[in-house]
Amino acid sequence: MSADSSSRFAVKLHRKVCLVWTEDVLLAEEMLARKKLAPEIAGRLTDQILLIRPGRVDAVVAELQAMGQTPRVVSSSSANPE
Repeated sequence: MSADSSSRFAVKLHRKVCLVWTEDVLLAEEMLARKKLAPEIAGRLTDQILLIRPGRVDAVVAELQAMGQTPRVVSSSSANPE
């Protein structure tokens, strides 16, 4: 597959976003189907990576814990503040 110089696509860069990266596709599907979690999910980037709505991290972590999951929260300490 060769790159065509006339091919263009939009790229949107977001800073300070929350992602949930699951170990398997089934957990991501369960999160999308769960009534308390579905509204907190802004989108799906891959089969295993979900984009969480701004400011909803704590609610998502709490609901994952209620599901019996043990989420590992990772933040970037090297992020540059705007």
